Amino acid sequence: MKVRVSPRGASRLLAHHPWVYRSDVLEGPKQAGLYPVYGPKGLLAWAAWNPASEIAVRAFRYRPTDDAEQSLLDNLRRALAQRKASLEAEPQGAFRLAHAEGDSLPGLVLDYYAGHVVVQSGSAALEPLLPRFVEVLIEQLPVQSVLARNDQRSRTLEGLELEVRTLFGKVPEWVWVKEGPVEYRADLLSGQKTGAFIDQRDNRLRLRAYSGERALDVFSYHGSFALHLAQGFKSVTAVDSSAEALTRARANAQHNGLEIATVEANAFEFLRQEEKSGHKYDLIVLDPPAFAKSRRDLERAYAAYKEVNLRAIKLLREGGILATASCSHHLTEALFYEMLADAAADAHRSLRVLERRGQGWDHPVLLGVPETHYLKFALLEVRD
Repeated sequence: MKVRVSPRGASRLLAHHPWVYRSDVLEGPKQAGLYPVYGPKGLLAWAAWNPASEIAVRAFRYRPTDDAEQSLLDNLRRALAQRKASLEAEPQGAFRLAHAEGDSLPGLVLDYYAGHVVVQSGSAALEPLLPRFVEVLIEQLPVQSVLARNDQRSRTLEGLELEVRTLFGKVPEWVWVKEGPVEYRADLLSGQKTGAFIDQRDNRLRLRAYSGERALDVFSYHGSFALHLAQGFKSVTAVDSSAEALTRARANAQHNGLEIATVEANAFEFLRQEEKSGHKYDLIVLDPPAFAKSRRDLERAYAAYKEVNLRAIKLLREGGILATASCSHHLTEALFYEMLADAAADAHRSLRVLERRGQGWDHPVLLGVPETHYLKFALLEVRD
C-alpha cells in the first residue's frame, strides 16, 4: 500500500515541500491514511494521504519509518517541548502548541488558552489519531480540557463533517487570557479561529512601546490591539463592522480598567469620512481579514489593501506610525511592501520602515513553503 507520484510531484517532495496535488499522483490507495510516497527513484516521504482532497499528499517525514503513527506523535512531542518553557512561564497566556505543516503535523492545529486547549483537524488521515494526540498532550502539559473545534469549512474539502465536541475534561464557554499586563476574553466555543487571534500576540505587545495623543485600531474585532494602545495613548478608538465584537471590546476594556471608544462602521467608509473631517492620528493599526482567500482574488485584494492603507497614511501626522498587516498568504511579503509603496506614493508621502514583522514564533514558517508564511506585519513611520 503506497502512493506513487509524478516527477513533478517528486521534485516538490525532494525540495521538502510537504504538499503534492492530486494531479501529480499516479496511483494510491482508495482510503485516506498514512502511507509511504514513492517517486521514480524510490521512497520520498511518509504522508497523510487523501484521494478525495485536492492536496492529496501531505508529507510529515522524509525518512523511512517502521511506525508512521509514532512518527507523528514524536512530531507532536517535539512541538510541545518547544513551547513548554513559555507556557510554564505564562500559564494564563495563549500559545499555539502545534502549527500544522509548520510542525510537520499536517492540518493539525492546537491552541492553548490559560490551561484549555482547542484542536482543529483538517486532515482525514489524521482524524482517527485525535485520541492519541490528546493522550500525548495530557502527558506533556498541565491541561484542564481539550475541545475539538472542527467547524472550519475547509474540512469539507477533506470529506470531513463539521462538529464541535469535547475530547477531554470540562470545557468552559470562555476564559480570560493574560497577554502582558492586560487580559482579554477568549471564546473557546464560538470565537473566531480557535477563540482568538493569537498569531498577533507579539505584535500587540510590541506596540506598547508607543505613546501619544490619538490612536486608531481598525478591524479591531475584540479590541486586542486597542487594549495595549490604551495604556500609552490618551484617546484610543476601536473600529469594526460587528456590533457584537465591539460589545466584547468594551467589556475587555472595562475588565482592565481602561477606556476605549468604539465605532461600528465599514472600515473603508470610516477612514474616508475621517479624512474629510480633517482628523489626524499618531498611530493607526490596520489588521484586516484575508482579502485574498485564493490566487484568483489577488488583484482585487491588492487594490483593497492599497485603498485601506492609503486612507490610513493620509490620516497620520508627520512622524505618525502605521502598524499594518496582511494575513493573506497569496499576498507575498514582496507584494505587501510593493502595495505599501504604491499607497504611500498615491498619498504623496514617504514611509520609513521601522520593523518588518510577522506571525508569532509559535506559528513557525518553513522556508521554501510560502503557504506557512501568511502573516505580514510592518511598523512604518510616515513622513511628509
